[in-house]
Amino acid sequence: MNEMTMDRAYRPAALTRAQQGVLGRPLPRIEGPAKVAGVATYAFEGAPDGTACAAIVGAPIGSGRVTGIDVAAAEALPGVIAVIHDDPRMVTGGGNSQGQPHSGTDAIFHYGQPVAIVVAEDQAIAREAARLVVVHAEPGEHRFDRDAAPVDTDHGLGFLPAIDIGDLDAALAAAPVTLDRSYTTPVHYPAALEPHASTVSWDAGKLTVRTSNQVIGGARGTIATALGIAKDDVRVLAPFVGGGFGGKTGVGPEVILAAIAAERIGRPVKVALPRAQTAYLVHHRSATTQRVRIGAGRDGRITAFAHEGIAAQNDDASFLEPIPFGSLPLYAGEARRFRTDLIRLDLPATGAVRAPGEAIGTFAVECAMDELAETLGLDPVALRRINEPQVDPVSGKPFSTRRLIDCYDEGARRFGWDARKAAPGSTREGEWLIGHGMAAALRGNFTVKAEARVRLEADGRAVVETDMTDIGTGTYTILAQTAGEMLGLPIADIDVRIGDTDLPPSAGSGGSFGAGSACSAIVLACEDIITELARRMNAAPDELSLADGCVTAGGRSVALADLMRGQAIVATGKTAPGKESQRTSQASHGAHFVEVAVNAVSGEVRVRRMLGVFDVGRVLNAATARNQLIGGMVWGLSYALGEEAVVDTRNGHFVNPDFGEYHVAVHADVPRIEVHFIEEIDDSANPVGAKGVGELGISGAGAAVANAIYNACGVRVRDFPVTLDKLLAGLPAV
Repeated sequence: MNEMTMDRAYRPAALTRAQQGVLGRPLPRIEGPAKVAGVATYAFEGAPDGTACAAIVGAPIGSGRVTGIDVAAAEALPGVIAVIHDDPRMVTGGGNSQGQPHSGTDAIFHYGQPVAIVVAEDQAIAREAARLVVVHAEPGEHRFDRDAAPVDTDHGLGFLPAIDIGDLDAALAAAPVTLDRSYTTPVHYPAALEPHASTVSWDAGKLTVRTSNQVIGGARGTIATALGIAKDDVRVLAPFVGGGFGGKTGVGPEVILAAIAAERIGRPVKVALPRAQTAYLVHHRSATTQRVRIGAGRDGRITAFAHEGIAAQNDDASFLEPIPFGSLPLYAGEARRFRTDLIRLDLPATGAVRAPGEAIGTFAVECAMDELAETLGLDPVALRRINEPQVDPVSGKPFSTRRLIDCYDEGARRFGWDARKAAPGSTREGEWLIGHGMAAALRGNFTVKAEARVRLEADGRAVVETDMTDIGTGTYTILAQTAGEMLGLPIADIDVRIGDTDLPPSAGSGGSFGAGSACSAIVLACEDIITELARRMNAAPDELSLADGCVTAGGRSVALADLMRGQAIVATGKTAPGKESQRTSQASHGAHFVEVAVNAVSGEVRVRRMLGVFDVGRVLNAATARNQLIGGMVWGLSYALGEEAVVDTRNGHFVNPDFGEYHVAVHADVPRIEVHFIEEIDDSANPVGAKGVGELGISGAGAAVANAIYNACGVRVRDFPVTLDKLLAGLPAV
């Protein structure tokens, strides 16, 4: 095994000398034909004969405790196999945001919390029977209104501690120019296209779970712990996952309940959450209140910077939205304060949704920077250039790579930013007011433990194996491209096997760490294979050239199949973060530019152009990376203009738990989107030199839309989303 802890900046020599030319190219997804043909089966599909269907019964009140469950009517319905509510392993609380289900309590932490599971011969019967179950409950405190909740400033939750550097209050008092603004963001759902679904079965005490999950290695341990069985007795399969957005990083309660049901009835069981139930059984992004305070000189140089927020969690979970996470290294300024305070609510758990912290923290910070630029009479891009730090302003560490200034410059050039009119309402086309806005983007970079096995077969083909997942991001393709580049093979000669916990444990898909971590493990495995090939060529590894299935060294070229001598070469690579990640400050960066039109009569907003330029280290596949960034930008637009889960503060219900009322962006809302890269391989990030992509695009995108709306019509909305009612009162007379 080639095992490497990143204790220094490192670039594999084989990647420097690589000649195949597949890594980075915009190759089409290798699993695409299977998806188009319908043979790529998802978690709820392809169940074995005799599989029963399940439905979850939820708590009828928002807090309190269960006092009794009447199942008689449900059990009497023809086709019902079992109604289960008395197993001591039954999960309550809906599981917390880290995917650790809780058991052994009758406490109700939120409305819809699972209290029973119904198993029937088909889906319709199971759901009808679930409606017939009567749950008796004793009401509790009922804390549903965030505005009435006390704020806990000494909670100890979350991974991001409060940060205070210098004397913020004194710096603000001394600053010639100050800004003090508050912003709010609502609850957001991580509603993926594929529902949260699983098919589970037992065989001789061993459990197989085919599930829609982003991190199956972690899921395996969670399931084993919840059911009280050995980890080796659980196999998790997720070869295709139809989106996750953080909602599928943990194990949902429906998985554990289905496993209990399958064991009870002695048959496989499958379950899929309806949209309305997903809102209660899957964690959501917390609503937030954020305050940004900035002190600056009249030249725009920031001397004081504070980003403070309040986020919610229930009593059964420990995650806390890291609101200022993306703000920490973004701008210079000696005196600094970052913190997130807590309120406790009797609502479903809050958890990590795409770009936790950055996705919503940037609404406040990037809109505040726009407001500060106007106050100072500076261009928003110029203000950001002035406050570009030379080292991480919190830790003092050097940046591994940081091309944010280049992103500003290239984005402004491509967008035509110099033609923007600074005064709001300056450009009109009939009833439409035209505006332009921009924002910075930042996503912290992580590399995590990952392992992969590469097998170079006797015929010269390669097989890549790891328990990574593909949630629609192009994992299959980039893993093949990495192996192809290292071994000098065309993509058609590489098979990729993922989504099975029987394979080497990898990073999983989440936190934007999956691609860089898994591909680095493949690079290390291929290095071992190259070493063996060099031995067979009687050459040093650095002397080898690999391309199109041939190995060349010392003027001699040999086909890989001939060099294999009838035997495969198998190698395993394992990578982990180390001293280099502690020595440097690592992040992906970008800049968004947006044009909007606001109707001066109706307040309707149309986003007409979006353009982003991004620094993500090595681009592994230009097409899939661009797809990921476009997806994030669309979601930022959607957050800015529509997405808002509304809580009924009388009972803890979500007023709009499905796509009928929770408004997401549709095709008609999304304009032409351009994505461009400033590529610099980051040797400090990981052996493949790639930084996170998937969560970067959403960071700052919504703020750029909001800033463009202000530039169009002069109405500054700080309570997101920007809806018609918030614009109409302030629009200028036609």
